Amino acid sequence: MLGARAWRFRGLLLPRAGPGLAASCRGSSSRDKDRSVTVGSSVPMPAGGKASRTNCSQSTPQKVPNHLINEKSPYLLQHAYNPVDWYPWGQEAFDKARKENKPIFLSVGYSTCHWCHMMEEESFQNEEIGRLLNEDFVSVKVDREERPDVDKVYMTFVQATSSGGGWPMSVWLTPNLQPFVGGTYFPPEDGLTRVGFRTVLMRIRDQWKQNKSTLLENSQRVTTALLARSEISMGDRQLPPSAATMNSRCFQQLDEGYDEEYGGFAEAPKFPTPVILSFLFSYWLSHRLTQDGSRAQQMALHTLKMMANGGIRDHVGQGFHRYSTDRQWHVPHFEKMLYDQAQLPVAYSQAYQISGDEFYSDVAKGILQYVTRNLSHRSGGFCSAEDADSPPERGMRPKEGAFYVWTVKEVQQLLPEPVPGATEPLTSGQLLTKHYGLTEAGNISPSQDPKGELQGQNVLTVRYSLELTAARFGLDVEAVRTLLNAGLEKLFQARKHRPKPHLDSKMLAAWNGLMVSGYAVTGAVLGQERLINYAINGAKFLKRHMFDVASGRLKRTCYAGSGGTVEHSNPPCWGFLEDYAFVVRGLLDLYEASQESAWLEWALRLQDTQDRLFWDSRGGGYFCSEAELGAGLPLRLKDDQDGAEPSANSVSAHNLLRLHGFTGHKDWMDKCVCLLTAFSERMRRVPVALPEMVRALSAHQQTLKQIVICGDPQAKDTKALLQCVHSIYIPNKVLILANGDPSSFLSRQLPFLSTLRRLEDRATAYVCENQACSMPITEPCELRKLLHQ
Repeated sequence: MLGARAWRFRGLLLPRAGPGLAASCRGSSSRDKDRSVTVGSSVPMPAGGKASRTNCSQSTPQKVPNHLINEKSPYLLQHAYNPVDWYPWGQEAFDKARKENKPIFLSVGYSTCHWCHMMEEESFQNEEIGRLLNEDFVSVKVDREERPDVDKVYMTFVQATSSGGGWPMSVWLTPNLQPFVGGTYFPPEDGLTRVGFRTVLMRIRDQWKQNKSTLLENSQRVTTALLARSEISMGDRQLPPSAATMNSRCFQQLDEGYDEEYGGFAEAPKFPTPVILSFLFSYWLSHRLTQDGSRAQQMALHTLKMMANGGIRDHVGQGFHRYSTDRQWHVPHFEKMLYDQAQLPVAYSQAYQISGDEFYSDVAKGILQYVTRNLSHRSGGFCSAEDADSPPERGMRPKEGAFYVWTVKEVQQLLPEPVPGATEPLTSGQLLTKHYGLTEAGNISPSQDPKGELQGQNVLTVRYSLELTAARFGLDVEAVRTLLNAGLEKLFQARKHRPKPHLDSKMLAAWNGLMVSGYAVTGAVLGQERLINYAINGAKFLKRHMFDVASGRLKRTCYAGSGGTVEHSNPPCWGFLEDYAFVVRGLLDLYEASQESAWLEWALRLQDTQDRLFWDSRGGGYFCSEAELGAGLPLRLKDDQDGAEPSANSVSAHNLLRLHGFTGHKDWMDKCVCLLTAFSERMRRVPVALPEMVRALSAHQQTLKQIVICGDPQAKDTKALLQCVHSIYIPNKVLILANGDPSSFLSRQLPFLSTLRRLEDRATAYVCENQACSMPITEPCELRKLLHQ
């Protein structure tokens, strides 16, 4: 056990996190916090709370820029005029710390993080605190989205030595980059229960001067313990665990935490967690005839419906906010992240495949409509996030949710028209107010509005079905639907005149890869070429702007420049494991949606590069970062948790299986088995921490279906068979188009394709498993029957 004595030093008592703060600034759910690897400590740290607001620092009187002024990251540039002499993460800062024998103060956050901005306004713009930092520390600022490796290493330390983690993350390091104290948000001054940032700085300064040798010893001891605790390897194990056992345990753990009334898997805050929903759908498919299978399907569909009806969904402009602050999905934290908009359309498309209910396909289309309108860049890429906070009116201080909330008076003024045929006097505004639960006093509880910014305001959340609302006023259901949609459109047009939230225009390879999947899968399921074309443009953007042809490496980031241009940092920020894993997944999904083999060829090349840069040949699995890129960091970690985003190792396990299905290359399968074996212990202990990897384990042990369509890609009969496959929920498959050309890329990879013939010169389907193929099928209805078996 790593106790407090391993890192605590005399006189520095850091405060316990305040109510509701520990989980809410996290990038994953509060459930993720509970299932993180934790190491005991009696000195917990505060954690940042609700996470996002537009920064106001540009108007500060301090005009002398610090070392961040030449950076590209929107987050770093927000701090470029602080009185703190910030350095970006790099050798210049480390050399200065060693030369001057000073500890490093590392501050990690991101540009749409509310408590990051709070700490900047309260502490980093404070001249006296700036002077303290400049005299006794070397201050380093990191954008966690640019450097996930730095963030993960030190977040592991903070979580291991405190009650939780979050952003802003505040960590003090030796000049050799070993951590010795960590926390999250600190208020500037001491309070009744919390130590202020100024006090913390002075205590650490004094301890560094008086007890430095003890600090260094303790820091080394902590690092050694963390290294041992975080190691993931095959050890003596030869094979991964039983998929049936892991599936059952994962389902039972989810079932125990399920919210019967509102869906989801936590009290509050509640995050949309697509990896859990995908697991439940997959579990249902393999247990369809059992009570647990039906239960899994119901849990996933109910959760998706409750989320879509709740305030976490933006009913006016579409898209989903980052999380709900309450159990009911009612009051969101209003920030919108690209990774949510990328994954949720896939989950809703799967729900549509399974249920046939167009409610789910409409939600998926709405999310992508939002991304197309608000997060798309002219280059074809996708921007990272929109902030939670914005000024209620131009020139005013930003407030949380100001862009998204409404008063009853506003709605009534915008929608004064009388509704014909109602059983009582009724305006369009009153109809919308009733259906979406708006009240004169506002429908946001004071407990969810600690700063009093949302008094009298309302979040739109569906309170009644269309049928109930129609019955309440004696109206036709379709008439109500039309009136509500027209009302939402008027609200949308009115909202255009409000000051917009800050856009983080940084573009990340990983999240763009997820977004390619979002458009490709949804477009294929719904048969919408327009959506597939957005996926193609996204992939072209990645190849043009985020791929180095000479080395075969991906770049992690690029930035929106002026006039629709794309800019890079110099030197470039190279990709991490998640960039490769998510882009490869996007390309495989895009191949299946478009049947253009060039995307598959690029996916294979990127997988080769991923294996070269990140594979652990000794222990199995992939490290999160390149060895050279992370030089100097005390830990080289493997991501072991599927949270708001899936673990890159979980996604890689699926990718390796699919690549084996597309190529027959044994090396991909061998690597997949090694990876799953390396994560065996983690899956056995907490399978619910890795639902996406448990899904990959099931796919491996059940074997993938190779669905081969022989035909002309432009012919109607070929398209009909392809659309038949896309319309069915089949998670463990690869879809291959064989065009009859023996010299084609796929025919060279899979020689058996040349033995499959069209029947009577019609497009023909074959379903192949374990080196055996079905009889030829030419009718979509016959193919549907076979695939449903």
